[in-house]
Amino acid sequence: MSSERATIMRHAGTVMVGQLAVMAFSITDTLVAGRFADTALAALAVASATYVTVHISLMGMLQALLPVWAELHGAQRHQDVGRSVRQALYLCAITTAIGMTALLCPGPLLNWTQVPAALQEDVRGYLNIIAFGLPASLLFRMYSTLNQSLGKPKLVTWVQVGALAVKVPLSVVLVLGIPGLLPPLGLAGCAWATLAVMLLMLGLAIWLLRTQSFYKPYRIWAPIEKPHPATLLRFVRLGLPSGLAIGVEVTSFTLMSLFIARLGVVATASHQIVSNMTAVLYMIPLSLAIASSSRVSYWIGAGHIHRARQALRTGLALILILSTCLAGLIGWQREAIVSFYTQSPEVAALAATLLLWLMLYHVADAVQVFTVFTLRCYGITVLPLITYTVLLWGMGLAGGYEVAYGTGFDVLALTWLTPQSPIAFWQMGSLALYATTAVLLPILWRAAYRNTERSQNTPQNT
Repeated sequence: MSSERATIMRHAGTVMVGQLAVMAFSITDTLVAGRFADTALAALAVASATYVTVHISLMGMLQALLPVWAELHGAQRHQDVGRSVRQALYLCAITTAIGMTALLCPGPLLNWTQVPAALQEDVRGYLNIIAFGLPASLLFRMYSTLNQSLGKPKLVTWVQVGALAVKVPLSVVLVLGIPGLLPPLGLAGCAWATLAVMLLMLGLAIWLLRTQSFYKPYRIWAPIEKPHPATLLRFVRLGLPSGLAIGVEVTSFTLMSLFIARLGVVATASHQIVSNMTAVLYMIPLSLAIASSSRVSYWIGAGHIHRARQALRTGLALILILSTCLAGLIGWQREAIVSFYTQSPEVAALAATLLLWLMLYHVADAVQVFTVFTLRCYGITVLPLITYTVLLWGMGLAGGYEVAYGTGFDVLALTWLTPQSPIAFWQMGSLALYATTAVLLPILWRAAYRNTERSQNTPQNT
């Protein structure tokens, strides 16, 4: 048990460092764009939200292949890992085509969301540049997923941290310019810097794949085979619902900001503080979920079902302990946290109240992301998508909107809800996350304890 715990925590810690480095990319762009102009910052908010929605949904399809490769690794089918990776290149090509089309032709989306005409030119320019970095970004996600499935995330983290060291000065120079040498590019500079860093990360990944002896048993560079329909169908069955589910999860959170904006500056600023804390906190359970699902799939592939269950229990225990401790820390230090972000008494007071709801929100969020990731180890992906759609969009987002702006909940006499406030969205969002956990966690446990000899009796497609 202690060995499994140490392995999961070591893997998760490495993944988390890399994830935080990638998060710092967007923080850098926000700070630099804000120094350039308010309009650049506003356009960046729209452009980055559009890009993130497209990118994360497509990335989720590739991330969902982690249990496939981890199982093959556990079964010591090294060459099958390489063959499966090469087949995944076809899936990557399809997702790239979809993503680039959406980013190069964002007009319908911008018009539908009623983005002001004054911002649309900058938004289009940003998206048209960064679209050409999408292939490199998705290919690097494949490399990252491969390393995570093999239990070797350090190489990915080194690349991500090194890329951050390039991204920060490059964004500053391109956005703000150098007097007498380089004119300022404004928001486009953020896009060019991101494009350059994406290409750099992919180049380093290819170099590592070519030079590191660790990868030789997998024969990654063998000639690519023709598309294998059964393998690709399995990828789609696993990846498509997972990608859509991630899209639902992300938009159920990001759309809160758009709805809350109607409540005024104080509400919007307070919500932004708490949403920023939520994004940072989310990296911890996400990293543990990735590490745990890798170990569960590894032991399933090795035919050691009891070890897979042990990894599952260990991962869940770590999630519960860490999320509870972090929630307690947030509640204890909420005044200090809000004072770091703002000097406005009104914003600080509302943000401090929202942080109390974040305590509840975070624990449920941590458990549900762990549950969804480990359900993929047992091939269960459609049910989480349906659950997310009904509960996160329906109960959480739509329910929060109804509480904040509607009157329907008066009939139910739910006096603990807070209308005409961003608190309503966090209340209903928390309720939706606990309902999601209540639905999915028993299904995970049932799947784990009914699949006694699945990996020994059922050969896996590659």
